[in-house]
Amino acid sequence: MERIIKLWPGYRCVGACETAEEALRVLPREEPDIVLMDIQLPRKSGIECVASLKELLPATQVIMLTVYEDPDRIFSAIRAGASGYLLKRATPDQVFSAVREVQEGGAPMSAPIALKVFAHFRNQEAANAEVEKLSAREAEVLELIVQGLSNKEIASRLCVSNETIRWHLRQTYKKLHVHTRTEAALKFRPRK
Repeated sequence: MERIIKLWPGYRCVGACETAEEALRVLPREEPDIVLMDIQLPRKSGIECVASLKELLPATQVIMLTVYEDPDRIFSAIRAGASGYLLKRATPDQVFSAVREVQEGGAPMSAPIALKVFAHFRNQEAANAEVEKLSAREAEVLELIVQGLSNKEIASRLCVSNETIRWHLRQTYKKLHVHTRTEAALKFRPRK
């Protein structure tokens, strides 16, 4: 990347670091506008580095340039402060376009990454729609499950029988298309 950046008119590489620790020492002195960051670094991950770097240099934009396509890493990098997410198989022209896009306020992503992000939000919307089908009592029971209460504790708190709680859970499982308390709890977001 260092050699490629030297070919870009109007751009220069102010440093290339092999570890997160080195980046956190060098980059604050250089104050780069944009950083290309890998996730897989020795000792401290690139995601951890992004979070620390954004505290030191909040105006610096970070583009993840990595082989990882899994949603957990994608969303962790974005939450840490990454402005873009490209796969290493991106061409030099695509990386250059991403750097320019970040400068213009954009959030570049490789196409497979963008598809994963959109799929995540579509799935989240579908889960939210399923939760909206719950009655007020079913949502109340599920909220108590999320808090870690047993069926017996929930029945006691709501002044109903254990069988009533089991009935509400069966209805909830059907509406959410799940089979266990854990699956139901993972889909549930308390109502505002």
